[in-house]
Amino acid sequence: MSRVITDRDRWLALGLLLLVLLLAYLLLVHPWWTAPMLQTQDRIESLQQRELRQRMQLRQAPEVSRRLQLVRAAEARRPGFLAEGTTELATASLVQRLESVVVQASPGNRSCAITNRSPLADENAGKERFRKVIVQVRLRCGTPELAAVLHALEAGTPRLFIDNLNVLAQRYFFAPGQGGNQAGGLDVSFDLYGYLRPLPSTASAPTAPPAAAAPSDATSSDTPAVPDAG
Repeated sequence: MSRVITDRDRWLALGLLLLVLLLAYLLLVHPWWTAPMLQTQDRIESLQQRELRQRMQLRQAPEVSRRLQLVRAAEARRPGFLAEGTTELATASLVQRLESVVVQASPGNRSCAITNRSPLADENAGKERFRKVIVQVRLRCGTPELAAVLHALEAGTPRLFIDNLNVLAQRYFFAPGQGGNQAGGLDVSFDLYGYLRPLPSTASAPTAPPAAAAPSDATSSDTPAVPDAG
């Protein structure tokens, strides 16, 4: 006697067939075909976005190069860093600059003379971004000459800075070549320093030197009135 197939049986058979197909897809098709294809598609999209970024950067390269040349030209007109590449050469340059400024302020060292100039190690070497070159200076000058020397050092290029400034008045001072003591004057000591240009590995673009702290004009409180050196 044949069994009568009802609608319920048909739907049950169809459901079982769909379940078998789904299991077959999950076990055979998805891990071996669909998942690799999805990963490949994601990789293609990532490479396309990367290629788009690179093309945009290449399009901007001429403009970036032009601006870099402008920055370098402006830096060459207004150098902020010492031109030398080593501390030793930069120290010699600082000393030469100091001697030139003193001679300009007092030709023949009549009213201003360098009594000491010695390199000074930077206590913060390795801790700061910029390498500092320091020369410890001692002068014996008249008041106008001292003002001219300090102004010339800090106003010129490359940029130099003065720190630990100490000024003491004295009744007499000896000026080389004058054959005797001169009346009045100042005994001045300070640290003169500048910054070396950053190494290419640490600076990809020109950078301005840091701002200097205000000089500490430490003048003795019991110092008498300072007469100008005639």
